[in-house]
Order: sequence, then structure tokens, then C-alpha cells
Amino acid sequence: MKEFLSEDFLLQTETAKRLYFDYARSMPVIDYHNHLPPDEIAQNKSFENLTAMWLKGDHYKWRAMRANGVAEEYITGAADDYTKFRHWAATTPYTMRNPLYHWSHMELKNPFGITDLLNEKTAEKIYHDCNAQLPRFTTQRLLQHYKVDVLCTTDDPTDSLEHHQAIAHNPFGTRVLPTFRPDKAMAVDNPEVFNAFVNKLAAVTNKDINNYDDLLEALHGRHTYFHEMGCRLSDHGLNTFYFNNYTGKDLEEIFYRARNKGVVTAYENAQFKTAMLLAICEWNHERDWAQQFHTGAIRNNNSRLVQLLGADAGVDSIGDWSMAETMSAFFNALDKKDKLAKTIIYNLNPAHNEVFATMAGNFQDGTVPGKIQYGSGWWFLDQKDGMEKQMNALSNMGLLSRFVGMLTDSRSFLSYSRHEYFRRILCNLIGNDVENGELPNDITWLGKMVQDICYNNAKAYFGF
Repeated sequence: MKEFLSEDFLLQTETAKRLYFDYARSMPVIDYHNHLPPDEIAQNKSFENLTAMWLKGDHYKWRAMRANGVAEEYITGAADDYTKFRHWAATTPYTMRNPLYHWSHMELKNPFGITDLLNEKTAEKIYHDCNAQLPRFTTQRLLQHYKVDVLCTTDDPTDSLEHHQAIAHNPFGTRVLPTFRPDKAMAVDNPEVFNAFVNKLAAVTNKDINNYDDLLEALHGRHTYFHEMGCRLSDHGLNTFYFNNYTGKDLEEIFYRARNKGVVTAYENAQFKTAMLLAICEWNHERDWAQQFHTGAIRNNNSRLVQLLGADAGVDSIGDWSMAETMSAFFNALDKKDKLAKTIIYNLNPAHNEVFATMAGNFQDGTVPGKIQYGSGWWFLDQKDGMEKQMNALSNMGLLSRFVGMLTDSRSFLSYSRHEYFRRILCNLIGNDVENGELPNDITWLGKMVQDICYNNAKAYFGF
């Protein structure tokens, strides 16, 4: 029987161990998509306790605690931080076979060096032992500890990026760059969100925004500003891909109706999003950015909790929209004009794995290795089974060796253990093929392949 969370954790063969320890483990990290707050990085924030570092904002843990019968008071409510941690500790044993069980113990082991199992009995000691170490694990020191070379935050186009400026003026070893996330600029299906964004954009750019062209011009100005600040990525959170034909008159009418809080139909919403996304993607191509499309989440399902806590309450799940035809039409429209930028596509519904993996292959053009990327297992799929299935689909339909690898997509500074998790799974996948005689025992080449996926491919692809 193997020991839980030993040095050989998830590494089932000698080849897997060699690939991980000799090639993968020491590679730096390029985290090209996350939700870490740049102000906390700029301030080199110290956390007051483990709950503040580990539980606040962690929707995965919130969902598990609710499923375990924990009252909201002890999750996001008024209970004190230690009481909240104790309820999480009591929940942890019930998360066995959920990735939270692995992640939580990996995060206690690295960076805190704690190997005790977390449960109600060990909660107090672990809490105090971790709290005693917090002064040396500020935000910047954690990023250094995890060897994070580049980190890309997720930023609204109206953001001043003042914290990115502060970090650039006081470098600490990790480059922190913004990512252009313009979802609210096309949210005509939610006039309250759309109008708040347009009003803020007008104030930031000091421009009147009276029509669709004004909106596009002001947004393009922010795209330019982000580029000057080192941004090389846009990111788009979509239910599904959109491709509806439109005219300039259509866009003006939709803009006017949304600005006046009128009803925008589903067809008109798709028209507006199609036009906006095509324009932004052309800007990305002109500036040699990469673009990411995160698709398939059905958000804010529980209106009671959303009303109580706001968005990002941990009540999102996997949607089941059809995507293949609209995704094909959207990319084809850009490719016909030779305006298709480097692109990463992520699915949340695992039924779409092969759809996305094969779609990526349609638009490779020989200009950049792996120009169209089938992105890593995302959100509900960033666990062992989901990552293996994503890499198997990519291997079967494309080139795993050109994959740009893992990202955290997290609001927690401790989530970098997920890069270790991914690397162990990757090495085990390849190691098993070698030991089964399905791949040659060419450790030099396979080691290079592993290091490329862990770091080198992303470094070359994004050009930071």
C-alpha cells in the first residue's frame, strides 16, 4: 500500500517519477490566466490568518461545505474566522475523491510543510501552525516560492491598472501583466451591467458614448492603453459562441435599446456579441495578442444566494449549449480575412472535449506552433480525471507536445500547487505509455516534451 501524498504522489511508474523529478518539478510557472487581485500583489499583502488566505473567495470550498450541511453563517456569514476554518476542517474528510481533498493537503504541505490530515481534531493545531508562518508568506513571497515567472490577472477595460504600474516600478521577480476582459462591454442582455460599464468607460476615456461606433472607439482606446501596459491577452467568458449576421443599423438599434433599458432579444444579443467580438479579435491580431474563450458555464443559478452574496457566490455549473457550428463560423470569418489571432478555447462541458480539440485543428496555419490551442481542463474539469481526458483528447486530435499547459484560474495565492498536480498527472500519463510499450523510452525527448508543456511552450507562444 502506498502512503498518501508521498513524494511519489500520482506517479505510478519509474518513468513517471524520472520525468517529474528530473524534468518537470523545477520548471518555472507561467500563469497566463488567473483572478488574483493585483492590489494585494502590489501591496505585498500579509494575511491575518489562514481563513483569510485560504477560504475567503474560494467557491470550491464553499460548495463542499454547503453540500456537507454547513450553514451559510459559517461559510460566508458573520462567524469568526477560526470557527469558519473549523467547519472547513470538519468538512475536509467528507471531500475524499473530490479534488479538494488532494488540493487542500497539497497546499498545507507546500508551502507550510504540514503533512497531518486535516479534520476536526487537527484543525486547531494546523490553524495555529500555519498562522505562525504567515508573516513570511506574503503575496509576493508566495509567488517567488512557487517560481511564478509571469502572472496575468483578469482586468476590466476601465481599470486604471495603477497596481500593475506600481508593481512594474517595484519589481520583485514575477512579472504581473493585465488581461483585457471586455465581457461587460457587450452585455446588452443585461442592461444594468451594460449601462454601468458604458457610463464608466465614458468617464475613464473622457468621451461621450452616444452610439455603437462611439462605444467601439472608446473600447479600442482602452485596448491600446492595455497594450502599452504590457497586456498581450484578451479573455472572454461566454455561454456559447455567437455568430449572427448584422448590419450597422442593427447594432445602432440594439445599442440604443440597451442604453434605454429596453428589451433585447436573444437573436439581437447574439448579433451584438458577434460584432463586438469580431472587432476585438481583429485588434488582437493587429497587436499579436493571444485571445482566450472560456465557454459553457451557466452562472448564478441560485437567485437566493446571489441576492444574499452577489455574483461569484459559488452557484455556477456546467451548461449544455450547442457550440460547434457557431464556433466554426466565427473563427472562419476571422480566418478568411487573415485576422485570426493566437487563440485558446476552453470548454466546461466535457461532452465537448473532442469538438473543441478537432475545431482547433481546422484553423492552424503554419505561422505559429499550436496557434489554436485546446485549453487545459477548466473550472469543474481542472481535476485528475478532467485533465487526463483533456490531454487524451488533445493527444488524439492534435499535438500534445505543443500544448501551453496549465493555468490556475484562481483567486487564491495557494492555488499554485495545482501546477504541481498537473505536472504529476502529465508525467504519469506519459510514463504509463512508456512502460506499456506505447511510447519509446526516449527520456531525453520525452523530458523535453514535458518541460515544453510545463513552461517553454507558453513562453514562446505568448511572447511576454
